[in-house]
Amino acid sequence: MSTLYGLQLHKLKTGILCLLVCFSPFAVWSQTSPEKGWKAGAARIDITPAGNMWMAGFAVRTHASTGKMHALWAKALAIEDAAGKKVLLITSDLLGFPKATSDRIRDAIRTKFGLQRDQVMLNSSHTHSGPVIGEALSDIYLINKDEATRIEQYTASLEAKIITLAGNALADLAPADISVQNGVTRFQVNRRNNNAGLLPWISDLSGPNDYAVPVIKVQDKKGKLKAVAFGYACHPTVLSEYQFSGDYPAFAMMELEKTYPGATALFFQGAGADQNPLPRGSVPLARQYGKELAAAVERVLDEDMRKLSPVITTAYAEVRLPYTTLPDEAKLTQLATKGEDGYPKRWAARMLKKLQNGEARDKDYPYPVEVWQLGDQPIIGLGGELVVEYSIRLKEIFGLHAFVLGYCNDVMSYIPSSRILREGGYEGMTACMVYGLPTAWSPETESLILQEVIKLAKQAQIPLRPIVL
Repeated sequence: MSTLYGLQLHKLKTGILCLLVCFSPFAVWSQTSPEKGWKAGAARIDITPAGNMWMAGFAVRTHASTGKMHALWAKALAIEDAAGKKVLLITSDLLGFPKATSDRIRDAIRTKFGLQRDQVMLNSSHTHSGPVIGEALSDIYLINKDEATRIEQYTASLEAKIITLAGNALADLAPADISVQNGVTRFQVNRRNNNAGLLPWISDLSGPNDYAVPVIKVQDKKGKLKAVAFGYACHPTVLSEYQFSGDYPAFAMMELEKTYPGATALFFQGAGADQNPLPRGSVPLARQYGKELAAAVERVLDEDMRKLSPVITTAYAEVRLPYTTLPDEAKLTQLATKGEDGYPKRWAARMLKKLQNGEARDKDYPYPVEVWQLGDQPIIGLGGELVVEYSIRLKEIFGLHAFVLGYCNDVMSYIPSSRILREGGYEGMTACMVYGLPTAWSPETESLILQEVIKLAKQAQIPLRPIVL
């Protein structure tokens, strides 16, 4: 057994094996005749702010945006199976949907279109060149009242646009064929295990990676490409200027839509929280990575892909993820009064004020877990900034063909693996301050998430294909 997987697999062995035997390793198909076939619809909507706003993602920014490099988009892919069950994948050129924003959008979609939480998946590309939305990142930026008002107004407009987008995609449903396959490209670099400054001299990259490029191909009944949804597990942090952009995923989508006129290209972010595109820092590099990713997708589209039977099963839950020990008043006082000004100091001051005012501090968080099966294709959507080890673990359980998405439905903080929690560092410890959480996650985080995925997989009739190492 490799050292990469051994320790976590040993820790999770008992809990996961108990769940593995709870249901048979084969899919239970709907009794509806598959001859009725799939329906699919696609839509897009421009979500570029009308004026300049604070941008989300880099704490070193000192002022609002100064224009746009290209438009920001939200896109939707609606899919309906032979029995009439629908799902809706919504992707966006945003850092992430905060919980309150996501909840309002999904509640409105349920009210207007009858789709439940398990039928809607909100994914963000995690571009660091999009606007701040909702109350996210409140301790990072020194935002005045006027800027806060603009953020509030933009967020309300964004929510209305996403609901319109959902309706447009559902209205576009028409007979289709759906196929899937994984491609590959290799510009992601594990940022915890490799020094970006020394990259030109490094001949052997270290750390876990997942180079898969999952692709969903949607064709109309005449064989024309209607939509392609694709993903990659890598931070969109090539660009750090003050112009709105979707970073490398946007360049990939533009390249594909140029190659396939009339098709809608949607990008979904994977488990890329600890993966960076390296080197980075220029528009030509962002364009290069976009073309590399688009080439990987195009290769898959031109090869034989696995056609899916028109059956959808879904499940959704919010598992309570406990925090580790909350910092006491003395610790918060020390952080709030000493050291340089910055988001850790502002975070500590805000937490100290809450504690001194007698406000209750949350001890856990409602973490969203969603699973779909389209035909025999498992799609797992997890919230937060998901590190790559979750993709590795879940593919060990469900097979290498599984699609694993992070940044789904709620981006509340980093979601570290057990190993990263032990090691600490930004992803394991201090990122909680960036997102305004009361402290870091508890050691059992990884186990709780994986066990919840397996539990939901049973509900969604998704077979397990565990890899024995």
